[in-house]
Amino acid sequence: MIVRNLDECRKTDRFVKAENGNWDSTRLMLADDNCGFSFNITRIHPGTETHIHYKNHIEAVFCYEGEGEVETIADGKIHKIKAGDMYLLDQHDEHWLRGKEKGMTVACVFSPALTGREVHREDGSYAPADD
Repeated sequence: MIVRNLDECRKTDRFVKAENGNWDSTRLMLADDNCGFSFNITRIHPGTETHIHYKNHIEAVFCYEGEGEVETIADGKIHKIKAGDMYLLDQHDEHWLRGKEKGMTVACVFSPALTGREVHREDGSYAPADD
C-alpha cells in the first residue's frame, strides 16, 4: 500500500512549478510506483493560458475547485470547466488551458505514467515515456 499526503509532497521534488508560472503540480503517483498511470493535483493559476498537446499521453482531468476553460485548437471549441466537471484528452487533443478569475484545482491521471521529470516542450507536449 502507498499512502502520501498532498501537503508533505509539496515540500519535496514531487512538487513542480511551470517555468512560466501558469501552474504548479504535485505528483502523488509516478511511473516508479509501477501502477501504469500517474496521479497529480494541479493548480491552474488565475488569468493564465497554457498551450498543451499531449501527443504521447492520455490525460483525464477532474476539476474540484475553481473554474477555467479548455479550447480545442482543431475546432476552436471552448469548454467551460467548473468544480465537478471532468474532461478526457482521449484523442491527444491540442488545446489551450485557461485559469479564470480564481484559477482552478484539478486531479489529473496520465497514461502512460509520468516520471515526474517531464518538461513541456515547445509544442506543448511531454516526450514519450521511453525518451
